[in-house]
Amino acid sequence: MPIYEYECGSCGHRLEAIQKMSEPALKDCPACGQSTLKKLISATGFQLKGSGWYATDFKDSGKKKEKSGSSDTPPKKKAGGGCGSGGCGCH
Repeated sequence: MPIYEYECGSCGHRLEAIQKMSEPALKDCPACGQSTLKKLISATGFQLKGSGWYATDFKDSGKKKEKSGSSDTPPKKKAGGGCGSGGCGCH
């Protein structure tokens, strides 16, 4: 159930109330007894618990995956030599 914040227009008393969304808003101030309570707009917070979609599916989506070959090693050079060894490029 959501937590709603209220403030009294007469005395300025603030309170929080846990209510169902279908319940009517509170009107009577518990401090002064006047029926001038107004629901405040406040920041909401929530936390996803358990093995939710974020932890399992999208947590590492921004990272680039490495290829199977390491990019730190330089390319291998062809063996040098004359014709027949593959070094001259004719074979």
